[in-house]
Amino acid sequence: MKDLKIVFMGTPDFAVTTLATIVEAQYNVVGVITAPDRPAGRGRKLNTSAVKKYALEKNLKIMQPTNLKDTAFLEELKALHANLQIVVAFRMLPKVVWQMPKYGTFNLHASLLPQYRGAAPINWALINGETKTGVTTFFIDDKIDTGEVILQEETPISIEDTAGSLHDKLMNLGAELVLKTIHAIKNDKVILTKQNDSKELKSAYKIHKETCKVNWELPLENIYNHIRGLCPYPAAWTTLYNKEEEEVFLKIYAISKIEEVHNYKNGTLLFTKKEIKIAVNQGYINLLEIQLPGKRKMKTNEVLNGLNLSKNAYVA
Repeated sequence: MKDLKIVFMGTPDFAVTTLATIVEAQYNVVGVITAPDRPAGRGRKLNTSAVKKYALEKNLKIMQPTNLKDTAFLEELKALHANLQIVVAFRMLPKVVWQMPKYGTFNLHASLLPQYRGAAPINWALINGETKTGVTTFFIDDKIDTGEVILQEETPISIEDTAGSLHDKLMNLGAELVLKTIHAIKNDKVILTKQNDSKELKSAYKIHKETCKVNWELPLENIYNHIRGLCPYPAAWTTLYNKEEEEVFLKIYAISKIEEVHNYKNGTLLFTKKEIKIAVNQGYINLLEIQLPGKRKMKTNEVLNGLNLSKNAYVA
C-alpha cells in the first residue's frame, strides 16, 4: 500500500468538487496549483479561481505560476516531495512537470476517451446529439488527452440536458471516479488500457464566437442540440432583423422545440404577447429565455414589449 502525497492542479468550479472529495477522504494534499489571480469586471478587481478560494478555506499550500517551466516554480514543486499529481480542468503541462512524481500524473476528462479529446467535451457531446457520455481518468503523456486510461464511468444524456446540467452531473461523477482512481493507485490495483484510435473520433475543440452562431437552415433537432449545448455558457446567438432592417444581437438560453409541418421560411418570427417562435425545418424553436445587449437574461415574455417586433421580423 502506497503512502500518497498529492499535488492537485485545477482552476474552475468543476475542479473544486474533486479537490473537496479528495480532502474529505483524508488524503494528504501537499500542494494546490491553480491559475494566477486575474483582473475581471468593470472595476478590474483581481478575481481568484474557485480552486484557490477552496484551498484558502482548507489552509492548503497554493502555487499560482504564470510559467510552468519557470525554474523557481519547478524547485518549489520538487520541494513538496509529492509522488502523485492530479489534474482537473487545468492547462497543458510540460513534460518536466507531469513526469516529476514517482506514481505519475493523471487527468480527469469529461468524456469517454478517446472520443471528444479537447477543451470543450461537454458542449460538443450535446451539440452532436449524443445520448451518453461519461468521465475518464488517464495518465498524462506528450499529447492532449491521449494517455493510457485508468478508469471510466458512463452516464446517459437526457433530451432536457444543457451544458450546465451535464457539467454538474459529470462534475460529481468525475469526483467519485478520481477517488476510485486514487484508491487503485494506492493499493497497486491499476489496470491500464491504451486508447483505441482506430475508430472514427469526434473532437472537442475550443468553442469560439462563430461556433455559437445559430444556423437556422439546419433541421430542428440540430438547432435544438446546438443551443442547449452552449447553455448557459458561452451561449448561442443570432441576429434579429426587425423594423426597417434594424439589427439586434440576441443571446439565446432556454428553449423548447415544437415538431410541426409548416410553410414559413426558415428564421421567420411568429410571436404573441407571451412567446416567440422561430420557424425552422421540421418545426419551431420556442424561445423561453434570451438576452439583449446590455441587459440581463430574461424570460421571453418580459422582453417582448421592449422589442416591439414587426410582422416581418426574422433571424439570420
